[in-house]
Amino acid sequence: MNAEKNPVLLCEEDFRLLKQLVGISLVNDNEEMTLAYELSRAIVVKDNALPPDTVRLNSKVRVQDMASNKNIDLTIVMPPHADIKEKKISILTPMAAALIGFRKGDEVEWKMPSGMKKYKVLEVTNPVKEEQDA
Repeated sequence: MNAEKNPVLLCEEDFRLLKQLVGISLVNDNEEMTLAYELSRAIVVKDNALPPDTVRLNSKVRVQDMASNKNIDLTIVMPPHADIKEKKISILTPMAAALIGFRKGDEVEWKMPSGMKKYKVLEVTNPVKEEQDA
């Protein structure tokens, strides 16, 4: 699977929130292409060490569907904040689970309800934190 070539990079804050959200023991989840599996193989870094072009919670992302060349814009959010009209998708959706932890330029292959899909991450915009380290 192509996703194995790309490390999943998460900051500590996102890892903690997502681990609570899936509510499972990460050690025992071997089913590929699930959010829990992505968490089990993630490289966790300090919040301020996450590269700015990495997809995380609240990232605005533009991806290209490699089959159709169609660009898709979305924001990855926690489930209570999902709103399809505003292009905000829950981290629990297959699309968001596929993209979390990847970076601009990465290609991701993932099983969607409509079958296997391959996407390329074109742009990642993350919100600026209020508390900047001086």
